[in-house]
Amino acid sequence: MKVALTTLGCKVNQFETETMEGLFKQRGYTVVPFEEKADVYVVNTCSVTSLGDRKSRQIIRRAHRENEQAIIAVCGCYAQVAPKEIEAIEGVRVVLGTKERAHIVDYVEKAMQEDGIQGTITDIMQARTFEDIPLYDSPERTRAFLKIEDGCQNFCSYCIIPYARGPVKSRLPEHVRREAEKLVAMGFKEIVLTGIHLGAYGRDLPGQVTLADACREVLQVPGLKRLRLGSLESIELSPELFALIRENERFCAHLHLPLQAGSDKVLHDMNRHYDTAEFARLIEHVEHEVPGVAISTDIIVGFPGETEEDFQAGLDFVERMNFARMHVFPYSRRTGTPAAARRDQVDEAVKKERVHRMQALADRKAEEFHESFLGRTMRVLFETERAGVTDGLTDNYIRVYTKDPVTCGDIYEVRLDEIWRDGLLGHVVTRDE
Repeated sequence: MKVALTTLGCKVNQFETETMEGLFKQRGYTVVPFEEKADVYVVNTCSVTSLGDRKSRQIIRRAHRENEQAIIAVCGCYAQVAPKEIEAIEGVRVVLGTKERAHIVDYVEKAMQEDGIQGTITDIMQARTFEDIPLYDSPERTRAFLKIEDGCQNFCSYCIIPYARGPVKSRLPEHVRREAEKLVAMGFKEIVLTGIHLGAYGRDLPGQVTLADACREVLQVPGLKRLRLGSLESIELSPELFALIRENERFCAHLHLPLQAGSDKVLHDMNRHYDTAEFARLIEHVEHEVPGVAISTDIIVGFPGETEEDFQAGLDFVERMNFARMHVFPYSRRTGTPAAARRDQVDEAVKKERVHRMQALADRKAEEFHESFLGRTMRVLFETERAGVTDGLTDNYIRVYTKDPVTCGDIYEVRLDEIWRDGLLGHVVTRDE
């Protein structure tokens, strides 16, 4: 039997798809690319934006056209918050939300034997334990993502995710280490810890467990070359975490800290738990505690009620910050969230124009950051090769390209020579042992 899986959305979703792929392989299924004809299609959906919902529906319909007899199983955030919409799509036979994925193969095989739609949508707001699915197979990448937390209780006014993922649920520290050991044994040089609300890791566990504890578990794994953190909130950074990053050279000096808006009024309306002055103080503290740290961020433009003055305040604030990379998004209206009910929605054309202006600033800030590293030699983990050019990442998340012969999955010392594409072009000095 052939199974094809595809992922929409975040790195957490990507990790969850990899665990499901391993479950199918354990049961004797052959995994094929999603573009090929398969007996089973698994679509792991995203619901962060309305575009994610639309793409999910399009992919489901495309799978049905490819093989009308196939079992189509849909899971993830969109399935959790709108299961009836998923069930109404022709060809769907299994619907799961953001739990019960450990049993996806059982539901698929039941659908092969019985009519109707299989699966279950649990009350995610009542979920209190981390769905700990072991990783049975090696993903075909050089960096491994390891999910250690699920759920979010921030309830930002624009975000549907707390309703799709439920409250904070953390992987036990000893299980974090167990999975990290498996990933290193598979040959991965870098592990990226991910979660929906990563900075809240451990809040649900007894004994005052924190994200720093999970990091310590991973850093004890022999053979690990790099540890990186996924997105987390600036207000959740701890002295323990700073000490680990500063004192352990394997801990990447890169933090992704979402700002979301550079206007105090918009931050208040978003139900973010800081203002710009506090965010700036936190970033200054990070830069003091971890010299040379790279900070990337997210910005949402066109939030309901955002005036031109609010947007300009955001531009001015970002200009003053030393962001290494910025991800800029237009606000997306999500049914069921407080922001979606507001009547002062920003016109789509205005949002598009503001995205363009903020992205132009983001590009300039990134180039300035890259320029500050010209002439330096840094360690690069190479990931992909195309047309004689191989690219990878430094520990502080600079994309580096080289035309020298290198092996993907290995780390090299590279001299950074010039601005190139979305990063820097360099030449290899030596291979890391």
